[in-house]
Amino acid sequence: MADARYRAAAIGRTGGGGFGHGLHRAFRGVPGVEMAAVADPDAGGRARAQAEAGAPRGYADYREMLAREQPDLVSVGPRWLDQRVEMVLACVEAGCHVYCEKPFAGSLEDGDRMVAAAAAAGVKIAVGHFHGAYLPGIDRLKRLIDGGRIGRLLELHAHGKHDHRGGGEDMMDLGTHLFNLMQYLAGEVAWMSAHVTVGGRDITPQDVHAATEPLGPVAGDRIHSYFAFHSGVIGTFDSRRDSVGVNERYGVEIVGSEGIVSLRGGSATDGLMLYPYPLWAPARRAQRWQPLALDDVPARDGHFLAVTDLIAAIEGGREPLCSGRDGVRALEMALAAYTSQITGARVALPAADRRHPLETWR
Repeated sequence: MADARYRAAAIGRTGGGGFGHGLHRAFRGVPGVEMAAVADPDAGGRARAQAEAGAPRGYADYREMLAREQPDLVSVGPRWLDQRVEMVLACVEAGCHVYCEKPFAGSLEDGDRMVAAAAAAGVKIAVGHFHGAYLPGIDRLKRLIDGGRIGRLLELHAHGKHDHRGGGEDMMDLGTHLFNLMQYLAGEVAWMSAHVTVGGRDITPQDVHAATEPLGPVAGDRIHSYFAFHSGVIGTFDSRRDSVGVNERYGVEIVGSEGIVSLRGGSATDGLMLYPYPLWAPARRAQRWQPLALDDVPARDGHFLAVTDLIAAIEGGREPLCSGRDGVRALEMALAAYTSQITGARVALPAADRRHPLETWR
């Protein structure tokens, strides 16, 4: 690509988290970016990823790829977290800016380590919370909310998918998207509290187990969390295993002093609904939910938005909309639920103890 300003590459691992939610395709169609190579130790997976990403070269070893290709941008795609720190640090040490799959890390100390390394190297990290800050249309929705469309922002009520992973794994995987979105809308959390149960009783150390994918230890089949934001907004999160209406629950209600917005699923442009009244009153027949249309939302996916924002952050000397630090903050909202349950107290954020609370408990 003659006019390319950036060389891009992708790291994946077939059988070990793959390329996540298609992070090897994240650079396709981005102006000024040339896709150079992909790395995957599995030959078949590598060939497929090359074809899908439009990459001319493939490598079995991502370290060799970094050394030979010297890319400017690298997507770290595996969903599994067991090699996340090593992969990100290798990119940072090579001077590459990183676009990373979520959740960002398995523990706060791991996240802090990657953030500190990137800051020291002068490179940027963006985290793929494309149901959060990079949700298509969410910037338009934020401007409407900030502009007073539903009055003063008061509450955010987030819900996991409530599927077979409901509880701890749902919170760790999909909940981090929602936590990122909540902080994007309301700012940072001051403190939180939570109740985590399994089979209707409080969790014990014996209930701690590995997630379906290597995302770290999890516990509980039901979680209810409460968040107090510095802005004065309050938030909640809930997840239960195998609830009625699985997948349809996933999203957030955004409550203002003069109305409510319902955001469901993976887009702020489809199914967005507005209740433009100051009081929730289902018995009043005239007060109905209305479709909320957002003007001039480009037909782009979350990856495109994330990568173009990462480039704008590089060139503008700012942090990405969802930076590595924001990825840590979203993870912190999840892990603090366990700290609150274990201690029976509310937890101030940022957490003083950066270790995984379930690891230290068991």
